[in-house]
Amino acid sequence: MAHVARRSPPEHSINQTSAGIKENGEDVTDMAPSDAALGGEPTVNQGVISNPLIDDLKETHLRRGVLIPLKTTQEVRQDHTIVQAYITRAPTKSANDVIMALRALRPEGSANPLPHLRTCAKPNDLPAHIKTQLMNDSAAGRQIHTTKSNWIYIIAGEAKDITQEDVMQILSKIDGLEDDMFVARIPIPLLAPTSQVQAAMWSSQFWPTVYRKNNPLGPHPSMVGRGTDDIKDDASVWMALAHRVALQAKKTGIGEAMGAVIVQRTERGAELVGLAGDARRYQESGPAIPLNTMTHCVMRAISMVAQKLVRHELRSRGLDFVKPNLEYDAFQDRPLMEMERVCFAQEHPNKDGYLCHGLELYVTHEPCVACSMGILHSRMGKVTFCNHMPRTGGLSSDDRPDGGGRGLGLFWRRELNWSLLAWEWEREGVPDLPFVDPASHV
Repeated sequence: MAHVARRSPPEHSINQTSAGIKENGEDVTDMAPSDAALGGEPTVNQGVISNPLIDDLKETHLRRGVLIPLKTTQEVRQDHTIVQAYITRAPTKSANDVIMALRALRPEGSANPLPHLRTCAKPNDLPAHIKTQLMNDSAAGRQIHTTKSNWIYIIAGEAKDITQEDVMQILSKIDGLEDDMFVARIPIPLLAPTSQVQAAMWSSQFWPTVYRKNNPLGPHPSMVGRGTDDIKDDASVWMALAHRVALQAKKTGIGEAMGAVIVQRTERGAELVGLAGDARRYQESGPAIPLNTMTHCVMRAISMVAQKLVRHELRSRGLDFVKPNLEYDAFQDRPLMEMERVCFAQEHPNKDGYLCHGLELYVTHEPCVACSMGILHSRMGKVTFCNHMPRTGGLSSDDRPDGGGRGLGLFWRRELNWSLLAWEWEREGVPDLPFVDPASHV
């Protein structure tokens, strides 16, 4: 984007790990990047705030079409990976000392990496096959499992993170364990269960497992439900506007029939913030950059929102907002169509916001990988698209056709530090758009 408001990102940006979601090092699983952005608190729907670009659509396009929540990559593939972990055992009176000592093996400040597994297990709580194995390993094991035992088993950690020697060294420092150190290796499920039934099954197969009533594979169903309730009445209005923008982009010749609309939703209602059409054909005959993703409608819309914030900041300091006069503008983020000019002239409704934090994006086609990453970096809260682009889209998790690889599902990935909610909208009441090559990047 050509211009970005000079404000710091929100401090509560989230990093998701295999242990859940962390904020500033603390485990906050079940939280979202923004409660309002991801539907953590239901927004009181006051309708669509009046705007000359949208008013004629409100009467005919409310509550139309169907919103289908996107599934994450893990929900699509159910990758319940089984990994190896080390366990040890100690007298009940020494268990706390062992647990505290084992914590020292974790990186400083990190949370429990296996929160879905019980830290301790009594001998009788172990799966039958593990109990039999440990009972037959040694005389000490037989005694622990055949008499009333005051010993307890403790999970030390995943085998890739620690070694058997690490655990032995820890145990050697615990009073009473120097001469009876025990370490074994067992398989465990890396991810948390998605139901109580699955937790019970894993407890009988691997290690005592806890279901914490969350969704380790993606956003919690209640979060998705609240987010859907927030947008279901007027999503079709904004999608109709995106289609109108797309048709104008095609008609004026600046790009393909693709359009994007950005909306802010508050207790006052849903308000238009920015819109843009595709501009990949503009200045195409000049010194254009081939396949320039910055001319895509999503990137242009985000950049125009950023420019509104910069414009307000400059004017508040008594400075003029002037666009550079360039022979060729690689960003193509100035208004090129009448609808864009009208919208860009309107002030941003939240002049103190950070870029697109918590805003909603409605786009005619699934954004490409580059645009999807731009959406994440702009801190968008929700995204809805109409036409799935299975070959080039970046948000969907479905496998690509013809051996094209797996979908990326970028809207909700553990390794990225921002997540959002995303839907595909089954169209109703909007005009057919001109053909777009399935291999096109939107």
